[in-house]
Amino acid sequence: MSGGVDFRPFPENWDIKKRLGPITEFPENWNQNTVTNMLDLVKDNKLKLIIDCGVDDFFMKVNRELHAKMLDMKINHDYIERPGEHNLKYWENSLKYQLLFFHDFFNENIKTK
Repeated sequence: MSGGVDFRPFPENWDIKKRLGPITEFPENWNQNTVTNMLDLVKDNKLKLIIDCGVDDFFMKVNRELHAKMLDMKINHDYIERPGEHNLKYWENSLKYQLLFFHDFFNENIKTK
Protein backbone atom coordinates (compact mmCIF):
# COMPACT_ATOMS: atom_id res chain seq x y z
CA MET A 1 0.00 0.00 0.00
CA SER A 2 1.64 3.22 -1.22
CA GLY A 3 4.88 1.29 -1.21
CA GLY A 4 8.36 2.72 -1.33
CA VAL A 5 9.34 -0.09 -3.66
CA ASP A 6 12.19 1.90 -5.17
CA PHE A 7 13.72 4.60 -3.01
CA ARG A 8 16.55 5.50 -5.40
CA PRO A 9 14.66 8.54 -6.72
CA PHE A 10 14.59 9.86 -3.14
CA PRO A 11 18.24 9.74 -2.01
CA GLU A 12 17.85 12.54 0.55
CA ASN A 13 14.74 11.15 2.26
CA TRP A 14 14.23 8.98 5.33
CA ASP A 15 17.92 8.89 6.31
CA ILE A 16 18.51 6.03 3.89
CA LYS A 17 22.01 7.26 3.11
CA LYS A 18 22.89 6.77 6.79
CA ARG A 19 22.24 3.08 6.31
CA LEU A 20 23.35 2.50 2.71
CA GLY A 21 25.83 5.30 2.22
CA PRO A 22 25.35 8.14 -0.26
CA ILE A 23 23.87 6.89 -3.54
CA THR A 24 26.67 8.59 -5.49
CA GLU A 25 29.32 6.62 -3.58
CA PHE A 26 27.51 3.32 -3.02
CA PRO A 27 25.02 2.85 -5.89
CA GLU A 28 25.34 -0.94 -5.57
CA ASN A 29 23.91 -0.78 -2.02
CA TRP A 30 20.94 1.20 -3.26
CA ASN A 31 20.38 -1.08 -6.26
CA GLN A 32 20.60 -4.28 -4.19
CA ASN A 33 18.16 -3.10 -1.52
CA THR A 34 15.24 -1.89 -3.60
CA VAL A 35 12.19 -4.11 -4.07
CA THR A 36 12.20 -3.46 -7.79
CA ASN A 37 15.55 -5.22 -8.09
CA MET A 38 14.65 -8.13 -5.82
CA LEU A 39 11.87 -9.61 -7.94
CA ASP A 40 13.93 -12.69 -8.74
CA LEU A 41 13.20 -13.73 -5.14
CA VAL A 42 9.46 -14.07 -5.89
CA LYS A 43 9.62 -15.30 -9.45
CA ASP A 44 8.20 -18.71 -8.53
CA ASN A 45 4.78 -17.10 -7.87
CA LYS A 46 4.29 -18.75 -4.49
CA LEU A 47 3.55 -15.42 -2.83
CA LYS A 48 0.25 -13.61 -3.19
CA LEU A 49 1.12 -9.98 -3.84
CA ILE A 50 -0.95 -6.82 -4.04
CA ILE A 51 0.19 -3.35 -5.02
CA ASP A 52 -2.14 -0.47 -4.17
CA CYS A 53 -1.19 3.17 -4.73
CA GLY A 54 -2.95 6.47 -5.23
CA VAL A 55 -2.40 8.28 -8.51
CA ASP A 56 -1.29 11.44 -6.68
CA ASP A 57 1.09 9.57 -4.36
CA PHE A 58 4.75 10.55 -4.75
CA PHE A 59 5.49 6.80 -4.99
CA MET A 60 3.10 6.33 -7.95
CA LYS A 61 5.82 6.28 -10.62
CA VAL A 62 7.91 3.60 -8.87
CA ASN A 63 4.80 1.50 -8.18
CA ARG A 64 3.85 1.65 -11.87
CA GLU A 65 7.40 0.66 -12.81
CA LEU A 66 7.29 -2.27 -10.38
CA HIS A 67 3.94 -3.38 -11.80
CA ALA A 68 5.31 -3.23 -15.38
CA LYS A 69 8.40 -5.18 -14.41
CA MET A 70 6.28 -7.83 -12.68
CA LEU A 71 4.11 -8.16 -15.78
CA ASP A 72 7.23 -8.58 -17.93
CA MET A 73 8.52 -11.24 -15.56
CA LYS A 74 5.08 -12.90 -15.42
CA ILE A 75 4.89 -12.53 -11.64
CA ASN A 76 1.29 -12.94 -10.59
CA HIS A 77 -0.01 -10.02 -8.54
CA ASP A 78 -2.98 -7.76 -8.02
CA TYR A 79 -2.55 -4.12 -8.94
CA ILE A 80 -4.75 -1.24 -7.85
CA GLU A 81 -4.37 2.42 -8.61
CA ARG A 82 -7.08 4.85 -7.61
CA PRO A 83 -7.43 8.57 -6.94
CA GLY A 84 -5.59 9.57 -3.82
CA GLU A 85 -2.36 10.63 -2.18
CA HIS A 86 0.19 9.22 0.25
CA ASN A 87 -1.97 9.88 3.30
CA LEU A 88 -4.27 8.41 5.93
CA LYS A 89 -7.40 9.13 3.91
CA TYR A 90 -6.15 6.95 1.06
CA TRP A 91 -4.94 4.18 3.35
CA GLU A 92 -8.19 4.01 5.32
CA ASN A 93 -10.06 3.59 2.05
CA SER A 94 -7.52 1.04 0.79
CA LEU A 95 -8.09 -1.22 3.76
CA LYS A 96 -11.40 -2.38 2.28
CA TYR A 97 -9.61 -3.66 -0.82
CA GLN A 98 -6.73 -5.13 1.17
CA LEU A 99 -9.08 -7.00 3.50
CA LEU A 100 -10.98 -8.46 0.55
CA PHE A 101 -7.67 -9.59 -0.97
CA PHE A 102 -6.62 -11.32 2.26
CA HIS A 103 -10.10 -12.75 2.85
CA ASP A 104 -9.99 -14.40 -0.57
CA PHE A 105 -6.42 -15.60 0.03
CA PHE A 106 -7.27 -17.31 3.31
CA ASN A 107 -10.49 -18.81 1.94
CA GLU A 108 -8.57 -20.31 -0.99
CA ASN A 109 -6.03 -21.86 1.37
CA ILE A 110 -8.71 -23.31 3.63
CA LYS A 111 -10.43 -24.95 0.63
CA THR A 112 -7.20 -26.55 -0.61
CA LYS A 113 -6.40 -28.23 2.71
